Amino acid sequence: MADSIKKQVSISIIGLPGSGKTTFIAALWELVNEPRLQKALTIESIGKNDHSYLRKIVRVWRKATEQARTRLTGLSAVRMNLQDLHGNVVEVALPDAPGEDFRAMWENRELGRVLGESLADGNIMLLVNGNKVKAPAWVTERAAQRRATGRQKVEALAKEWHPSLAPTQVQLVDLLQLISHPPVGRAGRRLVVMISAWDKVEGERLTPDAFLTAKMPLLSQYIEAGRDGWTSRVYGVSAQGGEYDGNDDNTEPVEDGASKKKTMKGRDADRLREVDIPADRIRLVFGEQESTDLTEPLQWLMH
Repeated sequence: MADSIKKQVSISIIGLPGSGKTTFIAALWELVNEPRLQKALTIESIGKNDHSYLRKIVRVWRKATEQARTRLTGLSAVRMNLQDLHGNVVEVALPDAPGEDFRAMWENRELGRVLGESLADGNIMLLVNGNKVKAPAWVTERAAQRRATGRQKVEALAKEWHPSLAPTQVQLVDLLQLISHPPVGRAGRRLVVMISAWDKVEGERLTPDAFLTAKMPLLSQYIEAGRDGWTSRVYGVSAQGGEYDGNDDNTEPVEDGASKKKTMKGRDADRLREVDIPADRIRLVFGEQESTDLTEPLQWLMH
């Protein structure tokens, strides 16, 4: 039998804080090690130093608990050797960087050397928390709301603008533009837009493509215009499969010296923990189709 063909592919997972990058990687690791579920890619081997990190985040994932913020753990570059049905092996590098690093690219125009090197080449998976999209404040909509409710316009004190106040889609378009040009990256790459927390937004009854167009039209139009040569797909994902418990490590003090806020309990957490095959909790939506196969978008990004 001929030896399998092995090639190296870099896929960078990017996104603002709270977009679900670590949860996605944990669910992916659970899936590729689950022989009872069908998938496009299976695990062949893994990097020497990645087992401890993956075991840690998978333990949290199986407990249906929120992952610790990556700002507390720092950048972790996971390397997996994945094998397709024909025996071809691809080494996939998945840098799991804190969302604060990507936010700093927008707010402070700063980029660390290590993260910059990981973004220089390869294809991109952009995670966007569909339940946390900060929409623009349209003047016409606010005026219509005042007329409908009979409320008078209240003169408010001017507030100094800060980049963090920008709508989500503005920040993401800028991020994609930055990694499409030197010295950070290059144009003409493949892009998967992964709308996370899909279980929270599926009540809109939109496909992932339609959700992107309706909720983030600027981002949708930027990608479709092809100025930076992105070839794209849009997916919806619920990597946990429902609403999970909060993580005590992520809670912040109410004020100096006060106790931390109480960790939220997810309404679906008990149900998720009771699923016989944990990876069966995963939900991936592409168009009208739904599966558990998180490797399918990775396979598309490999080409």
